[in-house]
Amino acid sequence: MIEELSIRDLGVIGQASLPLGPGFTAITGETGAGKTMVVTALGLLLGERSDSGAVRQGAGEAVVAGTWEVSAHGEAASRAREAGGELDEFGEGRAALMLSRSVAANGRSRAVVGGRSAPVGVLHEIGGGLVVVHGQSDQIRLRSASAQREALDRYAGEELRERLAEYRQVHRRWQEARGDLDVLVAEQDARVREAAELRAAIEEIERIDPKPGEDRELGERAERLGNLEELRLAAGEALAEVSGQGAGDAAPEGPLDAASLVESARRALDRVAAHDPALAPAAELLASASYTLAEASTELAGYLDGLDADRSRELELVNERRAELAGLARRHGEGGLEAAIELLERGSARLLELDGDGDRIEQLAASVEADLAEARRLAELLSALRIAAAERLGAAVTAELAALAMPDAVLQVRVSPQEEIGEHGRDQIELLLRPHAGAPARPLARGASGGELSRVMLAIEVVLGASDPVPTFVFDEVDAGVGGASAIEIGRRLARLAQSSQVIVVTHLAQVAAFAGNHLTVVKDRDGAITASSVHRLEGEERVAEMARLLSGLAESESGLDHARELLALQETV
Repeated sequence: MIEELSIRDLGVIGQASLPLGPGFTAITGETGAGKTMVVTALGLLLGERSDSGAVRQGAGEAVVAGTWEVSAHGEAASRAREAGGELDEFGEGRAALMLSRSVAANGRSRAVVGGRSAPVGVLHEIGGGLVVVHGQSDQIRLRSASAQREALDRYAGEELRERLAEYRQVHRRWQEARGDLDVLVAEQDARVREAAELRAAIEEIERIDPKPGEDRELGERAERLGNLEELRLAAGEALAEVSGQGAGDAAPEGPLDAASLVESARRALDRVAAHDPALAPAAELLASASYTLAEASTELAGYLDGLDADRSRELELVNERRAELAGLARRHGEGGLEAAIELLERGSARLLELDGDGDRIEQLAASVEADLAEARRLAELLSALRIAAAERLGAAVTAELAALAMPDAVLQVRVSPQEEIGEHGRDQIELLLRPHAGAPARPLARGASGGELSRVMLAIEVVLGASDPVPTFVFDEVDAGVGGASAIEIGRRLARLAQSSQVIVVTHLAQVAAFAGNHLTVVKDRDGAITASSVHRLEGEERVAEMARLLSGLAESESGLDHARELLALQETV
């Protein structure tokens, strides 16, 4: 349960601390004082979406904090510890858990679990098993088929939850297999064409058998063959300049080739090197240059010997191969020859997949048929469980409605199995209300008034709470559209519910607030130009005055005060 809730700068509430504790807490106040901000604050602590517009005017951020008493070894405590939070254990297997949430004016939100920052989603995971919040929007939602189905499924208990989880798994598998099968069948002709085109491409690539980098190598070779005579002349000239080969007789003045000149220079130094050691390094360099020129001469001579005077046929063959590779790249490789080679590797795997379509379709068809049969079997089990639970739920809610000043009302829960199966089975769930004897039972979605809908929702929640207990119930104006004796019965029933769960009710009716063991009021005051509100616990005559205000709007009317005291005495009848 929630021990205490503190609010700062949320809506019109400047600073407030709400002592809650066990039992039935009623929260009242003037219109616009900020009663609904209490429910908003609880929603923030339960991980609901934040709204920067809820930050009080002029404040930088709104902060909400709550202290929960939880089982020290329950799911909430375990999840808080997983998030790094700490709990204060105080014996008898109980512990205090602190949760807080801040919302900045710029829209940023921050959650803290047990003193540690945590994702906002953790608040939702922890609060889901601790608190059930009902507002007027939930009354409207009760008109929807999904909410009615959820109520029945929750009442049906653990066996239905287990079967439903099993059914959803099979149903999801069936849908996925059916989707894959539909795609394969619908695209079968296109995939056959793709396989034929891919097979032809692979055969052509395998026939031509391109090698990585082959087109570049052939380009270089073609460049060489196309300039053969120029290469021969340049190499011969270079050889003549280096070694004199191919230059004819030497000129009268002596050799002019580089090798002979360097050799002459070396011999000249050798003749006088003994007279001055300083010439030795130069002589060594000339000897090295002589060796280098000799090697260059050998390389150039070998290069010239390797040149064939008639390479025209080889050039023709090279160009033919280049054209073949270029065509292959153009047809099958948008990224060049390498892409065509990659297609050969990648396409083989794709071709195996396409060629296996027949087997795949056969396997998927068998899987779809088997999963559909299993889903239908499980759907029949769900229908049987729901039909049995529907009768019990209708009887239990009808009994609760009698205690809520609707003695002749009857709630029927109709389960209508459909031919087609869906995510939740094959059942259409509908709640029908007969408000009084002689009236026809009409769907809750169309036939219930606001007051009737409020009481039906409360009755359902009471019944569900008995079979699937929740520590804390929060009701935001559950008494909307109700007054007089009906309101008294709602207050009495909430008080009885508070004997087993914590109940927090935001109300504008004295008949409901009278049954609360803890009465808080949201008080509006003025702070300059900004309206601010705070929360006070009411006791004694202060509570009587608030009850009188709720009854007549006159907090000091003697008749109103007497009526308020009379209502407060009803607590003893619970």
